[in-house]
Amino acid sequence: MTTSWTVLRVLRDRNAGLYLAAVVVSGFGNSALFLASGVWVKDLTGSDGLAALCMLAMWAPTVAGPLLGTIADRVRRAPLLVGLNAGLAVLLLTLCTVRSAGGLWLLFAVLLAYGAAEVVHDAAESALVTAAVGAERLGDFNGLRMAVTEGMKLVAPLTGAGLYTAFGGPAVACLDAVTFAVAAVLYALLRVREEPPARSGSTWREETVEGVRHLWGHPRLRPLVRAGGATMLLASLSSTTLYAVVDRLGHSPAYTGVLYAVQGAGSVTAGLLSGAALRRLGPRRFAAAGIVLTALSVAARAVPSDAVALAASLAGGLGLPCVLVAAFTAVQRETPGPLLGRATATAGTLVFTPNVIGLGAGAGLIELASPVLLLPLYSVALLVTAASLAQRADSAARTAARSPSDANPT
Repeated sequence: MTTSWTVLRVLRDRNAGLYLAAVVVSGFGNSALFLASGVWVKDLTGSDGLAALCMLAMWAPTVAGPLLGTIADRVRRAPLLVGLNAGLAVLLLTLCTVRSAGGLWLLFAVLLAYGAAEVVHDAAESALVTAAVGAERLGDFNGLRMAVTEGMKLVAPLTGAGLYTAFGGPAVACLDAVTFAVAAVLYALLRVREEPPARSGSTWREETVEGVRHLWGHPRLRPLVRAGGATMLLASLSSTTLYAVVDRLGHSPAYTGVLYAVQGAGSVTAGLLSGAALRRLGPRRFAAAGIVLTALSVAARAVPSDAVALAASLAGGLGLPCVLVAAFTAVQRETPGPLLGRATATAGTLVFTPNVIGLGAGAGLIELASPVLLLPLYSVALLVTAASLAQRADSAARTAARSPSDANPT
């Protein structure tokens, strides 16, 4: 396969097309429920705190990613994906019984189980797609996956909000259940020759540690995953300033929807361009370039101008996906198949857990200081992260370019 592999060629691949279709339908339902669940809790209780717990319930299982990802290495992944999506479809239907604040325990329990299933799902999908699509197409596929996921975020929340307003929370849960049922069918149609998982005789804990050790001990993966976690932390810290930024611009809070839409358009564009950029620059330089773009967008938010704010949102949407696509594509390429579920889930924990931490810390910091002070600090930290990653890339390139006698004079 040549480097001229395009989006059209990815879509012509049967397995890639089925994967992306599954991502579209399940992502649509996921984004719709993500918004509607908080609104649902707010309407039933009037509590902002309980509404915010919906997001925490869905994100919390990410912390247990290494343990949950081990499941994806212990069983065949294609049947696991079918079972997970079918199980989620049934589970979400139980939310149709939630009619009052007394049923919130069920909503939170389902959201927690939903989040845990998504961690296992992502690990299994990442592992299986490597075999189904091929290592040479992973950059293009992951970029396109990012594009369609972000594209769903532009339309699904509005659909979920409209459906909730018209028919209530159970209707949104039913919509999500249908999308997961459709995804289960699409995964069942995949044609992937998958070997049964080898039984090592190790305990669950030992297998989990093996995946963590591989990821953290790998000289090419560790810097990318570490940079991804740092970027997500700083990006989430900066995101907590958004309402203060909008207030400085003289707009109502609803204006954040415009900025999010522009950012989403940037992310879709980044996903479409990621495959070619990844081949041209390599994973570390590609990630570093995205972090620099993110840093510039964060700093620009401190400027009280509508035009600059819109440009900053677009730049942020273009930059942030780069480090994610680079890191997770590298994990897929550099990890042996039997370890891939654990390694992917561990990478997800290290990259996305800082996002939750940043949201909590940033909410406190914005109460203490102006975004004019905070945003430049976050931007400088992002530039330092990018410089460190780019320096490692240059060092690795120089080492690779040396002759064997240079590397070992004896």
